[in-house]
Amino acid sequence: MSANFENKKKLVEDIKDKFSRAKCAVFVDYKGITVENDTKLRNQIRAAGCEYHVYKNRLVKLALDELGIKCLDDKLEGTLAVAFSFNGETEAASVIDKMSEDAQITMKFGLLDKAYVDDTALKALANLPSKEVLIAKLLGLLQAPARNLCYCLNGTVTGLVRCLNGIATKN
Repeated sequence: MSANFENKKKLVEDIKDKFSRAKCAVFVDYKGITVENDTKLRNQIRAAGCEYHVYKNRLVKLALDELGIKCLDDKLEGTLAVAFSFNGETEAASVIDKMSEDAQITMKFGLLDKAYVDDTALKALANLPSKEVLIAKLLGLLQAPARNLCYCLNGTVTGLVRCLNGIATKN
């Protein structure tokens, strides 16, 4: 077999590995992006702990077929790049959503836990806060009733102490 064929087989295995590890994969149409904006995008993606690659659609299709993901067969056409998010679901989508205003890129579709999501779902995903922020908000909501009860009970005791102090200083 030729060396080129072996290189493509290795590349398909690499693509397959990235899709199997990724929590979210965002497919981006990068047609018309400038080199400056592409460099900015790649730096921001890297800073978010994600990866951004341009692959041939045929190789991506082969890798997805080997993983058993058939929902993207008719969508893999044109100039597409893939942003992989390995640590969380929202990072890649949020970086690309922010950059789509400046650079000429658009989110086309994606895979979220190996399931197809369209561009509107990706936009909604991009606008979600990070996992840590959501957990902090949930803990704040769970803590609020107990905190409010403590304030209420403390207010009654404080009122009694102030009343007794007022009586004591009056005499």
